[in-house]
Amino acid sequence: MTTKPWTGIFPAITTKFHADESIDAEGTARHIDFQIRNGIHGLVTCGSLGEASTLSLEEKLTVAEIAIEAAGGRVPVLANVSETRTTEALRYIDGANQRGVNGFMVMPSVIYVADAREAMLNVRTMAEAAQQPIMVYNNPVAYRVDLKPEHMVELADCKWITAIKESTDNIRRITDLRNTVGTRYQLFLGVDDLAYEGLALGCDGLLAGVGCAFPRETVALYDLMKAGDFAEALAIYQWMTPMLHLDVSTKLVQNLKLIDALVGVGTEHVRKPRLPLVGEERAFVEAVVAKALANRPEKYRSVA
Repeated sequence: MTTKPWTGIFPAITTKFHADESIDAEGTARHIDFQIRNGIHGLVTCGSLGEASTLSLEEKLTVAEIAIEAAGGRVPVLANVSETRTTEALRYIDGANQRGVNGFMVMPSVIYVADAREAMLNVRTMAEAAQQPIMVYNNPVAYRVDLKPEHMVELADCKWITAIKESTDNIRRITDLRNTVGTRYQLFLGVDDLAYEGLALGCDGLLAGVGCAFPRETVALYDLMKAGDFAEALAIYQWMTPMLHLDVSTKLVQNLKLIDALVGVGTEHVRKPRLPLVGEERAFVEAVVAKALANRPEKYRSVA
């Protein structure tokens, strides 16, 4: 696959499991194919939504293999790197490279709240080891580590770092990044319910969550925003927003896997200690999805 700047809709795919918590390779591959057929531009394996914290390194490499085979060169496959130790991250990167991934999304630090000096060195170390395009995943809300625009200026000399997934809940950060780093990096918005705002401010793409179940609708939002058809894009966004709010939750995995199941494109099997939703939590998600399906825009409906 020819390397070119990443743009568009890159779902952070869910990892499909059987009821016994083993990896459902067929289900994962089928879901990836569903998303590609509906127009997504790339995908990321084993992120937070992919339950990376419950997967061994070997299992993450297995998921990468499944994704590469399912994608068949149609879109780039990025492996998310969220190891707690740099040495393990490098081992994972080496294994993923051997299997043929097209790049990586890397987390500056997880569990340990690294300062900027530590986080930047960690990112540089992973990028130099990968020798492939890197997207830096900045999520100060969830992980309390923040690589700010001035830090991305310092990292700009590393040619492998090509993109930023910005998941701060402060939408001002997008403009601050553009004003500070210009077009040095591709900017992706990583918060589902700030998608319209991020694209309006010039983001190059979205790291989508709910887009796993509604890929064509999410691609339509992106295409309409890039074409300047803001009114029609806003209508899609407003329709999706109640579901998009479900991505911003400590139970985003259960929420979004339940959406997959309700839409008919996956199961809600998760790995413990997570458990499927019950009671009022479940009823709330079911009601949100039922309303969305009743008012689904047929013009942009995803094809199963």
